[in-house]
Amino acid sequence: MGTTKTDTKQKTVSINRKFNLPLSTIWKAWTEPESFKKWWGPTNYTCTYCTIDLRVGGKYLANMKDKEGNEVFGTGTYKEIVPNKKLVMSDHFADSKGNIIPAPKEMKGEWPEEGALITLELSENDGKTSLSMEQEGIPVEMYEDCIQGWQESFDKMENLKWNTI
Repeated sequence: MGTTKTDTKQKTVSINRKFNLPLSTIWKAWTEPESFKKWWGPTNYTCTYCTIDLRVGGKYLANMKDKEGNEVFGTGTYKEIVPNKKLVMSDHFADSKGNIIPAPKEMKGEWPEEGALITLELSENDGKTSLSMEQEGIPVEMYEDCIQGWQESFDKMENLKWNTI
C-alpha cells in the first residue's frame, strides 16, 4: 500500500566524514587508479587492479581481494563530475573484464538490476576535507556490512602516508 518492492528491500547508505587531509588528496584518492588502489576495500582486503576513465560516460573497474586470493570486482559509469566537489557514479558487481554480473552468493539480499548509485560530495575548510557519500540501492541485509566496509576503507584512506605516494 503505497510502497514499492525496492522501498522495503533496499536502503541508502549515508556517511559523513571529516578527513585531516586536503581536498586535493581526497579527490586524487577517488580519481587516480594508483591512489585508489592504496585504500579501496575493508580492512582485510586489498585492491590490486583499478582502471578509471574519469569523464561523464567513462567507466571504472576495481577489485577487492581477500587474504585467500578471492576477488570481487566492481564497475560503474560516471554520471556527473564536478572537479574537487562531486562525483556521481553507478556501481555494479563485475567480472574481471568489467562485464556486469549478478551479486556473488555471499552478498545477501536483492541487489537492484540497475546497480547502486554512489554520490560523493567534498568540501574543504582549514585544510580538512568533509566528505558526504550516499550509496543508494543497498539490500537491507547488507546495509550494516556496507557501512562497516566503507568506514574501514575510509580509515585506510585517512591513515595513508599520502606525501610518500
